[in-house]
Amino acid sequence: MTAIRLLLVDDDPLVRAGLSLMIGGADGIEIVGEAADGSDVEALVDRSRPDVVLMDIRMPSMDGLTATERLRARPDAPQVVLLTTFHADDQVLRALRAGAAGFVLKDTPPAEIVDAVRRVAAGDPVLSPTVTRQLMRHAAGTAADTRRTRARERIAALNDREREVAVAVGRGLSNAEIAAELYMSVATVKTHVSRVLAKLDLNNRVQIALLAYDAGLLEELEELQELEEDGH
Repeated sequence: MTAIRLLLVDDDPLVRAGLSLMIGGADGIEIVGEAADGSDVEALVDRSRPDVVLMDIRMPSMDGLTATERLRARPDAPQVVLLTTFHADDQVLRALRAGAAGFVLKDTPPAEIVDAVRRVAAGDPVLSPTVTRQLMRHAAGTAADTRRTRARERIAALNDREREVAVAVGRGLSNAEIAAELYMSVATVKTHVSRVLAKLDLNNRVQIALLAYDAGLLEELEELQELEEDGH
């Protein structure tokens, strides 16, 4: 297997050294570069061609949010995982909307950070269902009505099956879990996810989840489940 090419970005040299030490020894991961600020990221990406960028969200000159937005706007952009000290942080939420594949806390155990890099390289987001729900609910407070209207207009482009898959992604389910719940193969789930991404012009599953929450699809599902429980 080809090693996952990883770029480290953090303004603290001790943090970079620690990350390099604990990730550099992991099988199948090669650290191809380091940067101390978001302003250096694009040039390093051009030079080192990483698969994944592990990046601090707070840096003095250009923060991880701006760097993520610039990277994800590029063709063939690497996946981005953000390092942060908060579970539900406004900047993290904005970065996810910009196309980051997820985030890990700075005090996350080394093995979990390595696992996060591997998962993102494989196309899976690194947000647990619990953290995902926390972020989405945190997102609901600001300009929610305007965002809901826009989200519903975009969701209308999906057919019923694609909408069901989008809701399942919003609930944090894996492809295998979605396949079992909706009685389809994992390959079919992957096809539907790809179509949802293409139709809605999104980068990854995290953005599908955000849009599903913005449109109120998760709330509708909860209300329906409550009605069914009351009916029994």
